[in-house]
Amino acid sequence: MQCLVAIVGPTAVGKSELALHLAQDLPAEIVGADSRQIYRYMDIGTNKPTLTERAIVPHHLIDIIEPDEDFNLAVYCELATEAIKAIQHKDKLPLLVGGSGLYVWSLVEGWKMPQAPPNPVLRRGLETRAKEEGSDVLYKELQQIDPLAATKILPGNTRRIIRALEIFQVTGQPPSQLWIKEAPGFRTLIIGLTLERAELYSKIDYRLGEMIQSGLVNEVQGLLKRGYSPTLPCMSGIGYRQIAQFVQGQLSLPLAIEQIKHETHRLVRHQYTWFKPGDRRIHWFDATEDNVSKKVIKLMKDFLA
Repeated sequence: MQCLVAIVGPTAVGKSELALHLAQDLPAEIVGADSRQIYRYMDIGTNKPTLTERAIVPHHLIDIIEPDEDFNLAVYCELATEAIKAIQHKDKLPLLVGGSGLYVWSLVEGWKMPQAPPNPVLRRGLETRAKEEGSDVLYKELQQIDPLAATKILPGNTRRIIRALEIFQVTGQPPSQLWIKEAPGFRTLIIGLTLERAELYSKIDYRLGEMIQSGLVNEVQGLLKRGYSPTLPCMSGIGYRQIAQFVQGQLSLPLAIEQIKHETHRLVRHQYTWFKPGDRRIHWFDATEDNVSKKVIKLMKDFLA
């Protein structure tokens, strides 16, 4: 079964719920395409599948590294490819599920990452500049050096901004000019879930309230008590950064919540630049339409046949 089905779309649209339903209807396993769910101890703020859900359907690339471990796109591609092949070897269907466009397209399009080994001295210098001058300054530099690469990175994603600048300074070439695509070796069907924007924003805000009620503040406090610095890349994620600032007395909780809502809405707009409604490779479904799972299953079975 040399096939892959990707389920994509913005955050909170219902990708994980659909994937869990599909995986139980078909012989399938789930491969995560989420740049935050890879970290251990970060469950509530990343909306990870529960242990019960993971017991029902095997999930891959969740809880695979410590919060202070280095991780990059090349490592993700290697691990995800291994997981996909292992699932296919069991004659099951791999479902690639997540809202990280960089992760999804790198696999679906067979990207080969620039061969630029990390430069610790250079990286520390860029990290210092990010703290002193702000990540926006580095992002503007990236926009000047490589406008295409800049469109693939959120302005607040300091880790990826620094990595892109590092690649440029190590190789002397814009990162986007070093991207190479090779056929990934499997047929792919891409399912997209979408919602009317106001309804999606409302769903995001409601889910944030559930995260707060479920103990997001305690989760962040636990990470800080374990010794994980709020300046780590994993802690720069939406929700963790703002709640860490609240815990440290830099923000009130209501203001932190409003900032999380604002940044998550902004993330949605960025995700729709990765997963464009007009992209003919993506079979789009409104998440609220009747019998959406049945329609998706029929499309998948036609694809597999």
